[in-house]
Amino acid sequence: MTSVKFGDFFMIPADTAETQILDLVVPLDSRRDCETVALLEASGRIFSESVVSPLDFPHWDNSAMDGYAVRYEDVSAAAASTPVELTVVEEIPAGKSPTQALMPGQCARILTGAMVPTGADTIVMQENTQRTGDRVQILSAPAPRAFVRQQGAFTQVGDRLLSVGNLVAAPEVAVLAAAQRSAVQVYRRPRIAILSTGNELAPPEATLQPGQIVDSNQFALAALVQQLGAVPLCQGIVPDDPTKLQQAMATAVAEADMVLSSGGVSVGDYDYVDQILADLGATLHIRSVAVKPGKPLTVATVAQGTLPRLYFGLPGNPVSALVSFWRFVAPAIRKLSGRGGPWSAPFVTARSRQPLKAGGKRETYLWGQLYATSAGLEFGLAQGSHSSGNLINITGTQGLAVVPIGVTELDAGSTVRVLWMGHDLPTA
Repeated sequence: MTSVKFGDFFMIPADTAETQILDLVVPLDSRRDCETVALLEASGRIFSESVVSPLDFPHWDNSAMDGYAVRYEDVSAAAASTPVELTVVEEIPAGKSPTQALMPGQCARILTGAMVPTGADTIVMQENTQRTGDRVQILSAPAPRAFVRQQGAFTQVGDRLLSVGNLVAAPEVAVLAAAQRSAVQVYRRPRIAILSTGNELAPPEATLQPGQIVDSNQFALAALVQQLGAVPLCQGIVPDDPTKLQQAMATAVAEADMVLSSGGVSVGDYDYVDQILADLGATLHIRSVAVKPGKPLTVATVAQGTLPRLYFGLPGNPVSALVSFWRFVAPAIRKLSGRGGPWSAPFVTARSRQPLKAGGKRETYLWGQLYATSAGLEFGLAQGSHSSGNLINITGTQGLAVVPIGVTELDAGSTVRVLWMGHDLPTA
């Protein structure tokens, strides 16, 4: 799709905007922007170092079954009609080292996870044996090396276990613990400044006066920033005063790695953000995107020290601000955080349960829930108004269904592209 003229500037397609934004993001530096954290504090962070294995995994040959450790050559001909009888010389539970090597005609009782004794090379399952005292009959021939987890079969000393840019989740924490790492080096959390603009805004605790509305954007954006592992720096409400707004924006740029403001980016008499950015020496890259909701979107870079700061001027309507964040800001934060790619907004395909209507002039995002069914993913449209000012029915949103430009309606049962929030999916 080509850019579309709107007023004195051009709307650009969403995919083009995302590409341009990601090209502007400079990730945190793995040498400068990192810190060491304890293992129990590492979950949700991003590795700034690769972790190599100090050990072989398994550390030694061990048994994958309860049974008997044997020499394969002793039992290779065993069968129910012609069992092989061996002498049990010791019992080896998990955590105990074997005390003797096996000689021909000998075996050891062994439990799952226990160390295989010298001389043994195969495990016979308990179910395929019959024991009397210190003698055991092997009733069927096992495969060579059956049920033996060989030393170093999973990974060996010096192999890479975890890479720079990986997210530390529960499996990664488990691997770190197994590798005897009590601490790990991770990227620091990016600092994201958030401010809301508008004379009509009031904090949640205020007694609303006629014409006032609560500033929900700041809190919603802060929650989204936290979900991505970054640190929100909430700057509060800034009135539609060019002097105060310029001061607040300059402070935000100086204190943060990225700035998000909401409101003041359209073409109204009190929309000052773009002009102030220009006054601050910023380069404006995007002024408007061909999406609904969320058409007014300013993306700029502001010089600050050795690295430019990325500035997002989001629309003031609450749903527009949320959609703009999910579609454009979240990918930028993922890249900024040092996380490995892909960073793009995650889309899945689903079958729509309801007709999806749109104006056709812009890519339209409709919110609702995703369901996992035996036939695949399904999208259920949220009931009620899909107005950019209506927050009420956006609770529980798990996905944004996309109606492409040029399409005014998708029938129920149509395959639709859905921006997935990453939440667990209900089954229905």
